[in-house]
Amino acid sequence: MQTDFLSQVFLPLSLFIIMLGMGLSLTLADFSRVLKAPKAALIGICCQMLLLPIVAYVLIIAMGISGELAVGLMILAFCPGGVTSNMYCYLFKADVALSITLTSIVSVVTPFTIPVLTLLAMDAFMGDQQQFTISVGKVIVQLVVITLVPVAIGMWIFNRYPHFAQRLEKGVKPLSIALLVLILVLITIKDWDNIPMYAAQAGIAAFSLNVVTLALGYLIAKLARLNRAEAMSIGTEVGLQNGTLALLVSGTILGSSIMTIPAVTYSLIMFFTGAAFGWLMNLEAGPVNSGSEQSA
Repeated sequence: MQTDFLSQVFLPLSLFIIMLGMGLSLTLADFSRVLKAPKAALIGICCQMLLLPIVAYVLIIAMGISGELAVGLMILAFCPGGVTSNMYCYLFKADVALSITLTSIVSVVTPFTIPVLTLLAMDAFMGDQQQFTISVGKVIVQLVVITLVPVAIGMWIFNRYPHFAQRLEKGVKPLSIALLVLILVLITIKDWDNIPMYAAQAGIAAFSLNVVTLALGYLIAKLARLNRAEAMSIGTEVGLQNGTLALLVSGTILGSSIMTIPAVTYSLIMFFTGAAFGWLMNLEAGPVNSGSEQSA
């Protein structure tokens, strides 16, 4: 597969399909739920939008990461959760409704925040030596077309043809996971010359970001006296990012193979750490029913 086709066609098309699948299960109630149960939703949104970039920045400084690799890690931290976090919340009986609400709300906001924050990250970690330019307005349009438009289409299909949407979703959700895995394999093959040089540092940083945010998201939710299912959902949402979106921004829009390395390593790691997190949480207290506990 040629490099241009992978970054300019296959990756954006795959993300479009993934976001379409997300929209097929969304309703306006998923967005309005934050008004009905604001505590859990607001804590989750704040952890997603504020905690993640702060943890990524601290790791970058502590590990002495610089240049494109640092920007790539920050881009990953700017992204929302994705289908993987929703899947794990379902499998481990966390609060699935809260997970979907957090994913949907943050996914609507981030097309507008990612370009601005990425520009700031490039100025901070690359300075005058940066080789890449970014047009904030153009990138916002690109992200809206590739992320928000398919979500809106999916929601429209669900609203007009609910039975068809449910059947379609059953095929699109596993396809989304398969596309993510295929993208990771293809990018690894394409960028193999760069990966050995940066893999160790990027791998440690990605693993640390993943594990630390999983734990902090859960602990902050518990300190706020949310129930276990809600805390598991917040931990999972904060700890499992939309790696495909990070790859799109770093690889397709910015055209940097080095910036994609944190997202590639993170996306491989999160399948295992996410499963371990859910298993450990359920092992500690037994299976959790998302609606069985009440928030304090």
